[in-house]
Amino acid sequence: MIANLIGGFVAILLGTSLIGPVSSEVNTAACSSNASHHSSLSGDWACDSALYNSTSWGSTVLKLVPGFFALSILGIGIAVTYTSLRQAGIV
Repeated sequence: MIANLIGGFVAILLGTSLIGPVSSEVNTAACSSNASHHSSLSGDWACDSALYNSTSWGSTVLKLVPGFFALSILGIGIAVTYTSLRQAGIV
């Protein structure tokens, strides 16, 4: 039981540490190589890619990827905790 809880905790830590890089890769994928980049007033780089600024369903789905990644990490944590508690006879 403890091994499952520790493994689940490690999976949650690794998953949450990867949310930022996943979001960064989604933004990189949305900004194609032929898009023009410019610096905004806050110092962040903005993207003028047609995919990133479009209202198509592909752009919307691409922007939702980091959120669904975070939800999957939450689901893994719940599943591992429930399995461990069930094996222990608590649930």
